[in-house]
Amino acid sequence: MEKINDLTPPERLELIRHKNRPTVRDYIPMIFDEFIEMHGDRLYGDDRAIIGGIASLNGIPVTVIAEVKGRNLNENKESNFAMPHPEGYRKALRLAKQAEKFHRPVICFIDTPGAFCGVEAEKRGQGEAIARNIMEFMTLRTPVISVVLGEGGSGGALALGVCDELAVLENSIYSVISPRGFASILWKDDSREKEAASIMKITAEDMLELGIAEKIIEEPLGGAQNDHRQTAENISEFLYKTLCKKMKIDIDVLLNERYTKFRKIGEFEEG
Repeated sequence: MEKINDLTPPERLELIRHKNRPTVRDYIPMIFDEFIEMHGDRLYGDDRAIIGGIASLNGIPVTVIAEVKGRNLNENKESNFAMPHPEGYRKALRLAKQAEKFHRPVICFIDTPGAFCGVEAEKRGQGEAIARNIMEFMTLRTPVISVVLGEGGSGGALALGVCDELAVLENSIYSVISPRGFASILWKDDSREKEAASIMKITAEDMLELGIAEKIIEEPLGGAQNDHRQTAENISEFLYKTLCKKMKIDIDVLLNERYTKFRKIGEFEEG
């Protein structure tokens, strides 16, 4: 049987869009205890494409913020197919600021093809909401850990990707634009999505090599959908070990390390 790591980027793209691939709704009950969901951005409304709340990870109080893919058509319609509106990002920031106030670490789960680009979202300040999240998370005075569960596309993913340590599931992808968006802009042909995925350097291994991610979380053979519980255990183990390590670091040192982490991304030498 083919090894998971041998899958091509287009094959991974198909795998992470598999109808049975677990979503954050599957993972939260298996990873956390006593998850209490909180709603609304206190400005406009409650965006179901992002859920958040307070939970416990092996006895550590944490704030969980997650982008939501549906497990069926009705859930996808409810969560706008995991494409958040501005109020979703503002809810995420509200919960992150609350976590900072009460000294709770923040755990973010990324799984979106990109932020919603409809007219109403633009009217309510989609670009500003994403940019503010990126800015505010950079100086958030509490540990922040992010995990890419499947698709990590465009600013919709980057808004929850400013963190002290980023982990990616073995078959996940992470990029500044989705392969379909890349093909649509570069070639004016979104049917060349798979071709775009092959050249964009978006796999978990690419993220590790480029210094964007710090950890690849192993999936069962054939993908996370073949063993939800084992995948959840792998995520939980990474989160607990990382939180224990980050919580021992002085917050000013942690913030400096977070800044340095992002400053070094994209370094290159001219011949």
